[in-house]
Amino acid sequence: MVLGILTAIAACPAIIGTTEAVRQGQRQNAREKHRGLKTNLSVVCSRTTKGGREIDGCEVVLSENKLYLNVPSEEFPEGHPEDHPFAGYFLPYPDHDWGRQGEGMVSTISNDPPQLNWIYVDRDTCEVKHGDRIASEPHIIGPWDVTKMDRRVMLTGWEGFMAVRYGPGEWALYFDVDDNGLQGVIGEEMMRVEVELVRRERRQERTLTSPGEEAEAGTPNLDDDA
Repeated sequence: MVLGILTAIAACPAIIGTTEAVRQGQRQNAREKHRGLKTNLSVVCSRTTKGGREIDGCEVVLSENKLYLNVPSEEFPEGHPEDHPFAGYFLPYPDHDWGRQGEGMVSTISNDPPQLNWIYVDRDTCEVKHGDRIASEPHIIGPWDVTKMDRRVMLTGWEGFMAVRYGPGEWALYFDVDDNGLQGVIGEEMMRVEVELVRRERRQERTLTSPGEEAEAGTPNLDDDA
């Protein structure tokens, strides 16, 4: 009886250690699960300026090879119909390992057929763009990550995103690579606003299927050249 009690006492530290390791693993999995979830992006900025009031809360969209803000207008209250809403997640970039600093980031560029592009920052123009691996690799491709508390998007360890106004209702997304307000990159007369990128869970839409049938899901195309 005494031996059994002593054996149980000796085993307690190991049991406690195992339980704590399991709990830590569960917490880690919960923290990392969000990285693989496909989310939309929107911008948050100060509403004290004219530009801030115009774009605060606007959704990030993809058009041609760049990222823009979906600014409603009288003609297009829901934004331009040809723009594709950002719908992406974090994904390891081929042949690059940044460890805990982050990963690459991708977004869909079309729904039919489903296709993904890498998100990157042009080294020369500081524009946030999207493209396949060939187009993106010479530029700033990561590491992308999120802040610990609010999970706002970061690139290379900090938040340097800016919105630049091209014209009425037309704002493009930039990254202030040199942290100087994009001096020497865009014209001094162009309006620019510091913004934060916020990931938002995609709205779940109802899928209608016939009785006894399952909805077919396409597989995004992201091979070595994507």
